[in-house]
Amino acid sequence: MAKRQKRFEVLDAREVNKDGFVTEWPEVGLIAMGSPNDPQPSVKVANGVITEMDGKKREEFDFNELFIANYAINTAVAEQMMAIPCVEIARKIVDINVPRAEVAKVFSGLTPAKIAAVMDELNVVEMMMGIQKMRARRTPGNQAHVTNMQDNPVLMAADAAEATYYGFDEIETTVAVFNYGPMNALALLVGGQVGRPGALSQDALEESIELQLGLRGLTAYAETVSVYGTEKVFIDGDDTPWSKGFLASAYASRGLKMRFTSGTGSEVQMAYAEGKSMLYLEIKCVMITKGAGVQGLQNGSISCIGVPGGVPGGIRAVLAENLVTTCLDLEVASGNDQTFSHSPFRRTARLMGQFLPGTDFIFSGYSAVPNYDNVFAGSNFDSDDYDDFLILQRDLKVDGGLRPVREAEIIEVRHKAAKAIQGVFAELGLPAITDAEVEAATYAHGSNDMPARDKVQDTKAAQEILKRGITGVDVVKALAKRGFPEVADAVLNIQKQRVSGDYLHTSAILDKDFNVVAAINDLNDYQGPGTGYRLQGERWEQLANIRHAMSPEDI
Repeated sequence: MAKRQKRFEVLDAREVNKDGFVTEWPEVGLIAMGSPNDPQPSVKVANGVITEMDGKKREEFDFNELFIANYAINTAVAEQMMAIPCVEIARKIVDINVPRAEVAKVFSGLTPAKIAAVMDELNVVEMMMGIQKMRARRTPGNQAHVTNMQDNPVLMAADAAEATYYGFDEIETTVAVFNYGPMNALALLVGGQVGRPGALSQDALEESIELQLGLRGLTAYAETVSVYGTEKVFIDGDDTPWSKGFLASAYASRGLKMRFTSGTGSEVQMAYAEGKSMLYLEIKCVMITKGAGVQGLQNGSISCIGVPGGVPGGIRAVLAENLVTTCLDLEVASGNDQTFSHSPFRRTARLMGQFLPGTDFIFSGYSAVPNYDNVFAGSNFDSDDYDDFLILQRDLKVDGGLRPVREAEIIEVRHKAAKAIQGVFAELGLPAITDAEVEAATYAHGSNDMPARDKVQDTKAAQEILKRGITGVDVVKALAKRGFPEVADAVLNIQKQRVSGDYLHTSAILDKDFNVVAAINDLNDYQGPGTGYRLQGERWEQLANIRHAMSPEDI
């Protein structure tokens, strides 16, 4: 065009138009839901064995389908549940008069294609209603990412303390440099218990190292054990559903909490979507998770969010995968953990599907650090958005898992965490943390505000943690000797969980007194107005009292 219309010039310059968008392309899997290549639902059962599923005979099953048929579907009720019309099942999900347990029983007998067809009957508001009723734990929670570009341990400990003080039930780290993993796990363990005793921490690394850290008591749970909806993607990773199930059992047998990870768009991103819709393939992942006997699933597209975010109805499909997870009676850490849009409107809209109804973990990684320090490629919300998030809770009277804090409190917990990790490093003979580093970490916005450390020595020390066999018990002793008995006691209580295994229940978290709060003793009982979790009393007063609100006494 020789001449632009000025409003379109302005529109083209808007942040939202920096995002990537594509039209549907079903042949390569670029379709959120309802691909013409998705199979039609069907099931046949003979002598307790599924002989046909979604148009395929048993001898035609790939290993994902075989695993699902063998372990993820209740053959005793499959034919009965498959006979219920999709729209009727969809209505059961949103009907306040149908108990959660009944919906879970129906879903126990459904095939992947049937579940996909049921989801397609629901709009996003109905999906949110479903999540409100179907999430496993009555009380919603939240999880944070705590990382930094420098893998700086003292900053990481301070950031972990701040995160758990804000109210995050779980905190997760990873590495900029792979070999730093053990040191980052140590920093999160110590810092997290300073902010709020009972917070769970993990380190997202290569699976064998992640398991080692858990067995040594340097982490409390794991979730970066990925499953996929097509056989080819599994094979490319030298994995099968059975190998993932074996890994899950390794955690469980040692008293460690863990969940799998999946998300719409991963198969497209890896070029093996087989022409199927993103949601259909993700449902296979959820069912593999169920079949493996795992507590729950981190899903909501996760690191693949740009893929469904670029196609029509993609964010609806992301919400649908979270709902499917709850309907299969699994814990869900519901994403929102990787930034996917330049638009604050789109980022907020993507959040609302999980925030308003509440999930077990609304974020599976709210960035408790500025996004420039988030080694997970940034998050939908970060530490600069705390006040926005707290005000959203207040505006809508929704419990998003966080609480208002005061500046002096954060200075205090950050300083204590920095001093605690300084003491642990000194006691364990790790590279010294100076008082100047403690001071910087106390007041820092991010790693740009920190003095440089000797990365060569830190890398060697991180590997020495593994070579020397340092365990959580060693950390307990170090904290006690260096004058942090209450932090030592908290870390010891985390170690005890590996012996008792009490937090292996679905949706398990620990409160500040180390009591397990899970679906088994805090089961979601929502059945309409006046039931289920209600934000009220002391908790509501806490969320309403943001630091910028004026009181009559201030005027």
